[in-house]
Amino acid sequence: MKRVAIAVILALAAISCRGNSGGSGDGKLTIAVIPKGTSHVFWQMIHGGAEKAAQELGVTVIWRGPLREDDRASQISEIEGFITRGVSGIAIAPLDETALALPVADAQRQKIPVVVFDSGLKGADFVSFVATDNRQGGRMAADHIVKRLNAKGKVMLLRYAEGHDSTTQREEGFLEALAAHKGIEMVSSNQYLGADVEGAVKRGEAILSNYRTPDGGLSLDAIFCVNESTTFALMRVLQDHGWAGKVKFVGFDASDNLIKGLADGHIDALIIQDPVKMGYLAVKTLVGHIKGEKVEKRIDTGVHIATKENMNEPAMKELLKPDLSKWLK
Repeated sequence: MKRVAIAVILALAAISCRGNSGGSGDGKLTIAVIPKGTSHVFWQMIHGGAEKAAQELGVTVIWRGPLREDDRASQISEIEGFITRGVSGIAIAPLDETALALPVADAQRQKIPVVVFDSGLKGADFVSFVATDNRQGGRMAADHIVKRLNAKGKVMLLRYAEGHDSTTQREEGFLEALAAHKGIEMVSSNQYLGADVEGAVKRGEAILSNYRTPDGGLSLDAIFCVNESTTFALMRVLQDHGWAGKVKFVGFDASDNLIKGLADGHIDALIIQDPVKMGYLAVKTLVGHIKGEKVEKRIDTGVHIATKENMNEPAMKELLKPDLSKWLK
């Protein structure tokens, strides 16, 4: 019986230490960074920023996330795995503001601090929220369209997917800003394109077919898409049907394809975040907290608008296409 009791005590001690140490074998802090997905350029930029911080601070970053941005179960599984592993801290971009709240709270209870980045999470069981002011990004898109249309015309909002706080904020900010302009007619604001690009292309074609004019044009003056994948999908639809450049089209985020679309006049503007800065500050904030520093509960990483006129300015070029080779080998 004594042996059993000793074994139990040792096991409990190991569990207790797990939540407090969380270092790698070489004594470094180990930070798990969990994006919404790993396929889009935006997340590669986040990864670059996280590695930049890791190199500066002398910590180890473990980068793991779902392939698709609608795989909530995979994200939950990643958190659970990192809790079991006993990492020093977790930085996560929640796929769902509600579904990820409990796993994040579980990490905190195990004394593994969590920084939320990119997209919000219900509750307050995290150290800090590092993100773009997404509502402001939506307002900027609306203001640009109003200016281009001289405050008069038919406008469509195409949403991303339900449960994503970041894109919901963009959508709401866009609608709020347009509501002040009586000359703007919102013809559709409740249709979702989804996380999969090919599926978004098919849905985009089906939606826009309802606005085709007898001469093959579109009875729309402007369209807003709220993230990288839906912007790319709808640009393809506009290009395939000869509508590109004939309707004002504003998207969100950047990739090589979207930058080319902007240069070619197929995209009127892109609302740009600073994902490198976001990944960098998520890791830096988390490490600072672990070391006992006071950190801000909300950190705004900025939002910008890229147009054909300003896209080649040095500061904008760095935002559109940062050199990730400095941090990602």
